Amino acid sequence: MTGEGRSLGARVLVVGSGIAGLTYALKVAESTDVLVVTKKSRADSNTNWARGGIAAGIGGDDSPDLHLEDTLKAGDGLCHRDRVDLLVREGPARVAELVEWGARFHREDGQLSLGREGGHSRRRIVRAGDRTGREIERALLDAVGRHPRIQVAQHLFVADLVVDRSGRCRGVLAVDPRGNRVTLEGAVTLLASGGAGQVYQHTTNPLIATGDGVAMAYRAGAAVANMEFVQFHPTALYPTEDPAFLITEAIRGEGAVLRRRDGSLLLAGGEGSLAPRDVVARAIHRDLLESGESHVILDISRIPKETMEVRFPGAVEGCLARGVDLFRTGIPVVPAAHYFCGGVVTDAQGRTTVPGLYASGEVAFTGVHGANRLASNSLLEAVVFSHRAAGATVTEVAAPGLDTSPDPDTLADSDTSADPIPFPPDHRSAPGFEAGNFPPRATETQEMDRIPELRRRLRHLMWTDVGIVRSDAGLRRAEGEISALRDRVQREAGHSVAALELQNLLQVAALIVRSARMRRESRGLHFNVDHPERDDRRFAGDTILRKGGGAPG
Repeated sequence: MTGEGRSLGARVLVVGSGIAGLTYALKVAESTDVLVVTKKSRADSNTNWARGGIAAGIGGDDSPDLHLEDTLKAGDGLCHRDRVDLLVREGPARVAELVEWGARFHREDGQLSLGREGGHSRRRIVRAGDRTGREIERALLDAVGRHPRIQVAQHLFVADLVVDRSGRCRGVLAVDPRGNRVTLEGAVTLLASGGAGQVYQHTTNPLIATGDGVAMAYRAGAAVANMEFVQFHPTALYPTEDPAFLITEAIRGEGAVLRRRDGSLLLAGGEGSLAPRDVVARAIHRDLLESGESHVILDISRIPKETMEVRFPGAVEGCLARGVDLFRTGIPVVPAAHYFCGGVVTDAQGRTTVPGLYASGEVAFTGVHGANRLASNSLLEAVVFSHRAAGATVTEVAAPGLDTSPDPDTLADSDTSADPIPFPPDHRSAPGFEAGNFPPRATETQEMDRIPELRRRLRHLMWTDVGIVRSDAGLRRAEGEISALRDRVQREAGHSVAALELQNLLQVAALIVRSARMRRESRGLHFNVDHPERDDRRFAGDTILRKGGGAPG
């Protein structure tokens, strides 16, 4: 998949190789050829890092209606009820499909073993120990590898979308490991590129989670929504690494509780340590500020050692490998950025506001999560809405009159003043790229030295001023500093993948801050000390941004 100025593609392109992209690819490939593009190896995705499980109301004392009510409660008034209804009613069939594709979930007495996590009123978490994401990814990659109509292009960084003069997405622009530029053409493109956790200093997300999909969709004119709602997982292992080692919430579902370092219970009454993630993360954050301590303790003493070793082998092995004797001292934990509830706006079939462009998974905004995602609904959202997007795609590609052949003469010229990705001005010239490599830069070595430091500055800024607890002054300060950083990067950074990722992170950061400043209330994952109350009169709707509409450009 390398070459100088090559123009490649398939009828359907998929950007991302996690659960959303692979599920979609398997379904679309029943009717047409599919090319899956991933910027690292096939298995590098947020899915692989999902430890908890996938929620489904399939237990004997459970139902889709109960699952719906729990989801709405966690979403704090912003869930789209019709989309949640689709999620919970179609979810069990999609989970069964994962089993058919070969996912080996934990079973007891021949039935799927169900765990419980924060915010759930029933045990409904289907899991494979605490490595559920890895097991799902394995099964999907095996199925994709056997499918004759699916190709996977690894180590291709998708830098931008190609949009023609009519406003239709015609494919993507990519960079291969040698710096060659490649046009990937498709009648339909699905963004399944995951989240943007790397915009924060402490995150459970892998290094690849740089918000590429949201940033490029926004640049192409797609609407994005609710970027202010960033979920911080309450229990990342302390001290944090990059990425942080996640301690699954399901451990609390088995009886573990959060305690201060003096042994006192952190959350008493109500749901206690199994409260929704926004409540627990803020409680830990507040307690650490007041006490001056560095972390709290996840006390697992109520769980038999054998149960921990069987059900949560990842946590046990991860702690012991890092020198934590969890059975003697408990697990030291702190919150870390984990999941974006906002993203590229889609309809119930995954279509974005840009014709020819679909989105699914964490990159998408479907409306199901509201102001706070219910634990383990993310993998479910990915399979449910990828299934729906695949059905709509097959219909669209087969529709009479759809021009699925690339027409280079219709490609829009690049507006480099409005489009911050620093490709040369001819980067959309037909039929592909005229030159195979970016022009050499005398400052390339200095650029590569600067980018990590600028990325660290951004991540620290977002952690301190746009984190679990926010303020008007902090958001204003962050907005100004992000603007200055963006100006500097556009002046000084080159064309490396690291530079492009940094620009995407800066774009996402600007969207988060702008959205947070617009929402002058506190709700779900967005808490502002200057507006501590929920305000249903003014802020009961979504925060929608579109390029040219007063949002960050």
